[in-house]
Amino acid sequence: MITLENALNQGRAVLKEKGITDWDLDAWYLLSYYFQVNRTQFIMHSQKEITEEQLNFYLELIQKRSKHIPLQYITGEQEFMGLKFRVTEDVLIPRQDTEILVEEVLKVSGGKDILDLCTGSGCIIISLSKLGNIKSGVGVDISPKALEIARENAGKLQADVTFIESDIYTQVRGKYDIIISNPPYIPTQDIAVLMEEVKDHEPVLALDGSTDGLYFYKNIIHDINLYLKPDGYVFFEIGYNQADAVSELLREAGITEIKVKKDLAGLNRVISGRLKKTQEPFT
Repeated sequence: MITLENALNQGRAVLKEKGITDWDLDAWYLLSYYFQVNRTQFIMHSQKEITEEQLNFYLELIQKRSKHIPLQYITGEQEFMGLKFRVTEDVLIPRQDTEILVEEVLKVSGGKDILDLCTGSGCIIISLSKLGNIKSGVGVDISPKALEIARENAGKLQADVTFIESDIYTQVRGKYDIIISNPPYIPTQDIAVLMEEVKDHEPVLALDGSTDGLYFYKNIIHDINLYLKPDGYVFFEIGYNQADAVSELLREAGITEIKVKKDLAGLNRVISGRLKKTQEPFT
């Protein structure tokens, strides 16, 4: 007889042997996902008999994880801001740190028109649409495949968000009260030393910020006063060591009230500012 406990122990053994750091936790997550059981149910029914077919399917999931495929790409979902988003290898996996970005925007989002650049899965603008009492939301990405996922997420979560395929501002029209972005910000040379889960499976397009990691900040900020209303807000997620450089870019573009917010690890994570009421285009 094969039981749930047998399956979990086999999953643990495989992941431990393959050197997966969180082998115990990951084996449990995949068991919980496939068999739809929580901890309490497992404790009560750990000796429940399962079929060989069920065991083999679970072990197929384990084999995928043993190859450092992220859990979220195996299950096809990730929770963000209390909402469940579909994810594939065409989009970056939403991170808990990015929730800090959304939380900062929520402080001023009521009744605002918001533009989300490099939207990926759409998790930021969809969360703002669901939680922020916004007037309108637009998500922009250069990847058609990412936009397919974003639109699917918006439909599933019944979020009134428009998505546009655009290289930053090229297809964007009008001005917004808030511009927000979690752009690619990892310097190209640093991608090779990232965890296998990230460098081998997450889309490079969503990671690579060019040589200094600042490519997208420079391009977004350069023309920001053409798309941001007077007194409008700008919010970025940033790398831990990019606050000074991005602050300077913002100041040069006439952005004031610049603030940096740290994440739970005490690292710089979000930078924000506000456009002066009267501002000539930045050249």
